[in-house]
Amino acid sequence: MGIFDIFGKPDAETLAARAAHEQRVADIQDSLRRGEVPAAIRTRLEGARNGRLPWTATLTPAELRIVRSYGLKPIATISATCWLHYGWSWTNGHAEGWGAALRRLRDEAWAAGANAVLDVKMRTIPLGIDNSMDFTLIGTAVRVEGLPPSDEPIIATVPALEFVKLMEADVVPTGIAIGAHYEWMNDWRNSTNLTWMGNIESQALSQLWEIVRQRAHQDLRAHARTQGNGVLAHLNFSQMFEREGQQGVKQYLARHIVVATTVDARRGIPLPHQISMVVDMRDGGTPLVGTTQHHQSYQSNESEGAI
Repeated sequence: MGIFDIFGKPDAETLAARAAHEQRVADIQDSLRRGEVPAAIRTRLEGARNGRLPWTATLTPAELRIVRSYGLKPIATISATCWLHYGWSWTNGHAEGWGAALRRLRDEAWAAGANAVLDVKMRTIPLGIDNSMDFTLIGTAVRVEGLPPSDEPIIATVPALEFVKLMEADVVPTGIAIGAHYEWMNDWRNSTNLTWMGNIESQALSQLWEIVRQRAHQDLRAHARTQGNGVLAHLNFSQMFEREGQQGVKQYLARHIVVATTVDARRGIPLPHQISMVVDMRDGGTPLVGTTQHHQSYQSNESEGAI
C-alpha cells in the first residue's frame, strides 16, 4: 500500500473484515439480550468438547495430573463478563454484576458439555467511567468421565487440588453466593464527635457496622441455602464514608460485600460431623485458596463511588 492509498476507498479484503467484525459484534449484543452464548463462542466450545480443537486450562501441571487421575477431563478455559452501571446502588450493583457474570459462565460451561468449572477467579476492573465496573470470571470447564454433561454445571472458586480434597471428604463445592448491604446514618446528636474524650468506643458507628455486616451475611446465607448446606467465605470488603449533611449534621455511609464458596456435604452424616451453615471470615487465609492470593477483587478501599 502506498502513502496515498490511505485516502482511497478500502479494498475488498478490508471491507470483508469490517463486515465480519460488525456481524460478530451484532451477534454478541443480540445473544446478551436473549441470554444465550454467542455463536462464535458456542462453536469454539463445541469444538473443544468434541476434540476438534485443542483443550485449554488454567490448571498447573501438577493439578492437571492429579485431576485427570480422578477422572476429570479439562475441556476449555471459559470466561464471562458483565459491565454494570450502578443506577441506584453501588453496593447492590456488585451483587447484580457478579450474578449476571455467574449466569453467563454457567451457560458457557453448559455449551462446553462440562460438569463443573474449577479454579474460578473473580476480577473487577474499575476504570474511569462514572458509576460502573467490570465483573469478570475466568475458570476451567471440566467433564467427569462416565457422566453426561450437567444442565447446572458446578461453579467452584477452589483450585483443582482443593476441589479433589473436598470431594474425598464427601464435600462438594456447588457454587458462589454473594451478600451485600449498605446503610446511611445521620448523626443528629453529634454522638460521633469524640475527639476530646480519649480512648473511647464510638458506639453509634460500632452499631452501624454491626447492622451492615449482619444483614450482608443474612443475604449471603439466603443466597447460599439454595446451593448447599455450608459456606466458606473467602472475600469480604467493607467501606465507610463521612460527609457533611444539611445544617452541619454528619452523615455516614457503611457498606459490606461478602462473596463465598458454597459447599454441600453428604446428607445424613451423624453429628458432630454434620456441616452447618457457617461463615469463614479468614479473608485470604482460607485453606481453599492456598498460600497465594487467589482472588484480586476489592484490593483497595481508596475509591469511593456512589452508594
